[in-house]
Amino acid sequence: MNLEQLKYPAGKFVKPESITKEIIDSAISEIENFPSLVKFEIQNLEEKDLQLRYRPEGWTITQVVHHCADSHINSYMRFKLALTENIPTIKPYEESLWAELPDNNLSPLVSLKLLEALHERWVYILKSLSEDNLNKEFIHPEQSERISLKENILIYSWHCRHHLAHIKQAKELKFE
Repeated sequence: MNLEQLKYPAGKFVKPESITKEIIDSAISEIENFPSLVKFEIQNLEEKDLQLRYRPEGWTITQVVHHCADSHINSYMRFKLALTENIPTIKPYEESLWAELPDNNLSPLVSLKLLEALHERWVYILKSLSEDNLNKEFIHPEQSERISLKENILIYSWHCRHHLAHIKQAKELKFE
């Protein structure tokens, strides 16, 4: 496997030409199921296994789970901002620096509990969105582009697949 395959075992995000209700429903389902899939993958791992990496110099399983909690909290907030403000400019965050903060020393089960509660609330909102709401947008200042909520649902469904694949890959390849 080359480095690109190790970084993107689920492939890179590709925006479909048209985003149908079926695609959105499927993506919401992936977001909804993500915490239980992560739980299945990590619940019986020993501490040493939680320190396995999905690629050389990549994040450990523990860091991946904490990152997902951080990232999904930010995404949830972006949805709420877009639903309550007129095309807000969201605040990006330095994910690699967040991964170095002391709370990342906690068990990944703490972030798993957070993901379970967060996804329950997030999915409740996602399933209630009207077509008008799905078309609401926010501006991501790093790319200077507008992102619709329906596109962001797809991005985060991919994000779930992407990091679940990292966890599975770490368990299989056992990089230390």
